[in-house]
Amino acid sequence: MPCLNEAETLQSCIRQAKSFLSSNSIHGEVIVADNGSTDGSQEIAVREGARLVTAKRRGYGSALTEGFNSARGQYIAMGDADESYDFGTLLPFIEHLRAGDELVIGNRFAGGIESGAMPLHHKYFGNPLLSFIGRLFFGTPVRDFHCGLRAFNRTAILGLNLRTTGMEFASEMIVKASLSKLRISEVPTPLRRDGRSRAPHLRSFVDGWRHLRFLLLYSPRWLFLYPGKVLATVGLFSCARLLVGPIQIGSVNFDVASLLFLSALTIVGTQFISIAILSNEFALRVGLLPTNSENSTRYRKIKLEIGIFIGFAMIFIGLIASFLALNYWKTRNFGDLNTATVIRVSMPGFLLIVTGLQIMVSTFFLEMIRIDTRPQNS
Repeated sequence: MPCLNEAETLQSCIRQAKSFLSSNSIHGEVIVADNGSTDGSQEIAVREGARLVTAKRRGYGSALTEGFNSARGQYIAMGDADESYDFGTLLPFIEHLRAGDELVIGNRFAGGIESGAMPLHHKYFGNPLLSFIGRLFFGTPVRDFHCGLRAFNRTAILGLNLRTTGMEFASEMIVKASLSKLRISEVPTPLRRDGRSRAPHLRSFVDGWRHLRFLLLYSPRWLFLYPGKVLATVGLFSCARLLVGPIQIGSVNFDVASLLFLSALTIVGTQFISIAILSNEFALRVGLLPTNSENSTRYRKIKLEIGIFIGFAMIFIGLIASFLALNYWKTRNFGDLNTATVIRVSMPGFLLIVTGLQIMVSTFFLEMIRIDTRPQNS
């Protein structure tokens, strides 16, 4: 149980958890991971027979990590110490774990939410939206990403190397478990109104943004790759059409001004794709993404030599296109050209040269990230 000033409800939660263990003949312990309480929660935990551990670094994730590392059991159940969850309902979680599941998440929407237990903007907007994004980005079966009542195989979850310190820890656990192909299941879980007289620690919009930011940062495909592909494709094909001549759609005429914007769109899209590849490789190198997931092999075929070849080829063709544009100007005795003609004859070379340089620089950077800097065994 993570704990920060839960003196009003901690006693009943500990007794409930201990009652569950004894009534189901489960050999276990109750751990309170205190996060700097100043209301006497530590004394209550010790008096009620729980094992008290102290998380020196503030944050929901920090407290849970400290508790996980201190736990000695094969399975760990986690839940808030505010009476919002019933620790007497943990048996289905344990049964799923005994059947081979490695992470079991409570589903409050399936188990029932007591009136007033969850703010309406959490119930009908925040939680459903973030859970949907999580399922879309990572293919996880979880429909309630932020339920605080969970149980898991200790070895499997500690192997994920969870790092976040705040409320986004809840998302990190599910995301990394999904990427590592752990067996995940859900159990209907009732949510009650918490028993505290003070406001909860959760900050709706700040913590909601931290969850969303985490989901985006852990999915370079959705943050960079897919938008980049759309931008580059739309920009490239539209540019190709406008190089032939203006397009009239109804009363709107698309000409060289549109060509300039679409060329920029193509360049930005290419940059997004490059950043997606680099972000994925960096995340693997520093341990943010598990190396046993498909992320570790997605871009393995991209090599420096291939990038150099493609980049040089594009630059070479771009220089030829630029020479042809210069030659066209020569045929006009280097006189004045109208703006539309200048842009049309120079844009192909410009796009090819800039994109080729981007590809070359990005593949060099990719190889730099891939350099093995680990010390050799002596």
